[in-house]
Amino acid sequence: MDVETHTSSDAEQNNLASRWARLGAALIDGIIAMLATLPIMKMAGLWEQAMNGETLSFQAMFWGALYGFAVFLLVNGYFLKRDGQTVGKKLLGIKITTLTGAVPDFWPMVAKRYLVFWVITYLPFVGNLIALVDALFIFRDDKRCLHDHLAGTVVRNVNTAATSPPPAQ
Repeated sequence: MDVETHTSSDAEQNNLASRWARLGAALIDGIIAMLATLPIMKMAGLWEQAMNGETLSFQAMFWGALYGFAVFLLVNGYFLKRDGQTVGKKLLGIKITTLTGAVPDFWPMVAKRYLVFWVITYLPFVGNLIALVDALFIFRDDKRCLHDHLAGTVVRNVNTAATSPPPAQ
């Protein structure tokens, strides 16, 4: 019995997306977001303010965050809903699933995995600390970040994503 449990655990570990793939996907998604938001920041004069070390107003940060979230949904919404993937995850062959291997329900996944932590990062002092703890959770054995635990999700390799066992014959 112990051997079976160990083998099952090894299979599950091999099924999980690597930390490098998750980092790569996050970087790709970040670059896409930056490219999409930079022109608006330039037109609104926010880029110059930020580069000059000026503190942005709450209103500017609010509208910037709202615009960024809207862009995120426009770019990734279809793939997240259909496959549990952002563009970066799609390019690197990984996907978000529930713990049983299904594609998560769209709005709860978006709210718990993304929106909650985007809002938290705007909290003075603790926001950045929570974001750091979220990222550091990737180094646990289950490779699940804090946002994965909140949403009840895991990131798996696409070609080995868990599926329900076939029905008994």
